[in-house]
Amino acid sequence: MCRVLAYVGPEIPLEELLLTPSNSLVNQALDPEHYPDLHLAGWGFGVWSEHLLTPERPLVYRRPTAAFYDDNAGRIIPSLQASTMLGHVRAAAYDAAAVIVDENCHPFSFDETPWILAQNGDLPGWMLLQRKLLEHCEDRYLKQMRGTTDTEFLYVLLLSLLDGDSDDDVQRAVETMVGLIARAMADLDLPALTKLKMALVSPNRVIGINVGLGHQGETDPAGDWRELRESGAGTDDYALSMLLEPMYLLLGRRALDDEASSGFEACDEDDATLAMFASEPLTDDEAGWSHLEFGEIVFIENRGGRTTRRIRRLSV
Repeated sequence: MCRVLAYVGPEIPLEELLLTPSNSLVNQALDPEHYPDLHLAGWGFGVWSEHLLTPERPLVYRRPTAAFYDDNAGRIIPSLQASTMLGHVRAAAYDAAAVIVDENCHPFSFDETPWILAQNGDLPGWMLLQRKLLEHCEDRYLKQMRGTTDTEFLYVLLLSLLDGDSDDDVQRAVETMVGLIARAMADLDLPALTKLKMALVSPNRVIGINVGLGHQGETDPAGDWRELRESGAGTDDYALSMLLEPMYLLLGRRALDDEASSGFEACDEDDATLAMFASEPLTDDEAGWSHLEFGEIVFIENRGGRTTRRIRRLSV
């Protein structure tokens, strides 16, 4: 699976998220802590900053090369800072069927919406499932598709299901999307384990999603992901463990200790000025990082220098 990192808070140097932490997003492409494979199929990030000439629009950078081989990273990233960021490193099958181009790198960003999206997940058979799902997609988003990935199609589908930009609107759209996928799989007899671990991001907001379907297309797969992981790579139980494992959350503030291992530190919500949603903690020490469990959605917002977090259970 891919790796995702979303940030919201005060403007900070982008390298404090992507380069300098011990388990930075770029390092996760080479040496992820919670995934066995290298992430060689490209990477990208989208940022909002008041210092950009168009601060209302994200600056999006995507490149179809492994992040640790990108010679631009060390030049571009130290020149940027961000108050909202969504980054991604992409994993793909190690064979010639993988299409490694800019258009297939995350995050995806369309016109006519404030949202950008990235995920570490998988919707098997999505091209066939389109026979049922396309009727729910709006033309204005379908016409903007440029790549060949399931994530970009899910971006189209989710945007099309949104009736507004409130937390309730987003949660309803996510629940509807999962239900539509499950029904399409059943109708077409194409059940498959489906991972939908997404970050949906707009200025000063991050919505983290951890949901999916089991091997038979069930919406309520069960199991202890740690025990399932012991079955070893390549087994159905191992794949299920990747579905059921949590995503990671941090509420914090800028680090006051010059010897801190990163530019931020965990704190109580009352004192929080920043938050992150990630596939993996950015530090070797996971202290201060909490979990977004399978079947949950988190709403994170920064307003007036204060960052809040609200976790809900999804009804799918």
